[in-house]
Amino acid sequence: MANENIKLLNPVKGEVVALAKTSDPIFSQGIMGQGFGTKPANGQVLAPVSGQVSMVADSKHAIGIVTDQGLEVLLHMGVDTVSLKGEPFKVLVKTGTGVKAGEPVAEMNLEQIKDKQLDPTVMTLVTNSADKLSGLDLTEGEAEAGQEVAVAYLKSSGEAAPSSKKLSHKELAAFIIKQVGGKDNVNNVIHCITRLRFYLKDESKANDEALKAQRGILDVMHASGQYQVVIGNEVAAVFDEVIKQLGDLGDAPQSQPVDDGKNPVSRAFGNLIGFITGSMSPVVGVIAAAGIIKGLLALLTLPQLGALLNVRSTAYITVSAIADAAFFFLPVLVGFCAAQRLNSDPVIAAVIGAALVYPQLITWGGQYKTMFVLGSFKFQFLNYSYSIFPMILAAWLAKKLEDWLKQHLPAYLQMIFVPLITILVVSLITLAITGPIIQGIANGIAVGINWLVKSSGWLGGFVIGGLYQLLVIFGLHWGVVPLVAQQIAGSGESALNAIICSTMISQGAAVLAVAIKSKKADMKELGFAAAISAFCGVTEPAIYGINLRYRKVFISGLIGSAFGGLITGLMHGTMFGFTGGLIGFSSFFNPKNPADLTSFYAFLIASAVSIVVSFIVTWVWGYNDNMTQGAKVEKKKRPGTM
Repeated sequence: MANENIKLLNPVKGEVVALAKTSDPIFSQGIMGQGFGTKPANGQVLAPVSGQVSMVADSKHAIGIVTDQGLEVLLHMGVDTVSLKGEPFKVLVKTGTGVKAGEPVAEMNLEQIKDKQLDPTVMTLVTNSADKLSGLDLTEGEAEAGQEVAVAYLKSSGEAAPSSKKLSHKELAAFIIKQVGGKDNVNNVIHCITRLRFYLKDESKANDEALKAQRGILDVMHASGQYQVVIGNEVAAVFDEVIKQLGDLGDAPQSQPVDDGKNPVSRAFGNLIGFITGSMSPVVGVIAAAGIIKGLLALLTLPQLGALLNVRSTAYITVSAIADAAFFFLPVLVGFCAAQRLNSDPVIAAVIGAALVYPQLITWGGQYKTMFVLGSFKFQFLNYSYSIFPMILAAWLAKKLEDWLKQHLPAYLQMIFVPLITILVVSLITLAITGPIIQGIANGIAVGINWLVKSSGWLGGFVIGGLYQLLVIFGLHWGVVPLVAQQIAGSGESALNAIICSTMISQGAAVLAVAIKSKKADMKELGFAAAISAFCGVTEPAIYGINLRYRKVFISGLIGSAFGGLITGLMHGTMFGFTGGLIGFSSFFNPKNPADLTSFYAFLIASAVSIVVSFIVTWVWGYNDNMTQGAKVEKKKRPGTM
């Protein structure tokens, strides 16, 4: 049987907008259900659907209507207008009475609302969307009151709730593609350690509630210009299936400028974070693996263990070279990934990255050899091995130059001259101008953060440890990744990463307490898996699967990580590798001075404190089986809107 649909009328004359473009995060993120907003041109409010009035708020700012099909429609007049205690509103209907679509139900005094500096936008919401709707189509733009602007598609009577069945990777991929608006709505998709990161043509077409309700999906986020579907540890397998089913996306750009309805600075910041994320996320696993290898090599050279491996031995040098390759040739890897992210030629970007780390240029960079002199300015070679930011800008410049050349060169010249001119021009600009400037700024920021974290001692550790995992909720932690990488590249260590390590362990300990204490089989299964993931440095399965849904568990983890950060800061612990969590223990051995175990001892004590505090607080206060499971995430904002 085909799904039934219900027409939704515009309740008030004005501009109809998608919920994602409204000002209140509870509405804009779809937490209250699917629907739309209308920026009113006058104060006459009509019923968007026919049904029975189920609720009139005491403050008169909200009216509930239940349709014959069981659809619960909420008419919410203004944002935060409950504080006005009904003054600007006149309700024309009563609870229990019937109402027809298009009939007047209320009047609102727009001037009075605006005088209080409140947003008068009228929200039309289907509050039981997850149970009743399979989708909702919306037509944005100016509309008269009573004009049809949306169609809600009801689930068929035999349609099971999405979350009732565990889907295969292939089935889950098909479900996700459908719920993000279909293939035609997808510009591109990438993935990081736990998330599918879609670049959609129209995010309002995506069904947040259906995705959140599906078993195998931990959460949905709007951040960094991306529509992020949080999968967890199986993200790579699901991504492969998504790519197979999407097929050729044609020449669609890999990203679109983010129009978040905010100011240009906000949009630019969101686009920048998205670009950095897309450029860095594919290489994070490789960097982490290389860091573990370096740490294990340092462990094997410890005098306390009898120096099982000599730093001058062939075996040590060979394995060290394998590990160093990921860092040394980082510009090549980042350039390749950045070009893919920009839908430009990744080979051209990789060659530009290779030019930055060419052996002779690296030698000259170590000697600060003068490239040329212009007036009183000396342009010198620098060492760009281990660097990130100069290559990210170079990839962007290459994309712009490639596009320009393709527009102005005849087709028969493009195969040779596009790469020739792009590689030559962008490489020279990067080596002479942008590279030294960006590298100097990046190194300065990295050194400054290291100094600030070390000098602030226990206080800095306590604050950063207590707050860092909040960045994960908003997807902003990826903005920290290149900073940590730059610290390790520039100085060989990162005090910031040492504190971050405790935050991963704490969230793992909190979810482990839930898994052990709970008598629910599904909670135990998810809890143990999420704990292992967090101890291995990936906290999203723990955070989105359990901790945030039982907020006290998440807070318990924050308390534990605050004390873990305090210990790390107090002992001035630092990290010499990239991998966090318990699996990253080897990153606390100093490769330059294996006998110095200060940071390793800091790691052991901080980890123990993080585990004990998080576990006990969760066990005693944070969780019991009688607690009601909450929403996965209540508030998420794009970068730059916090």
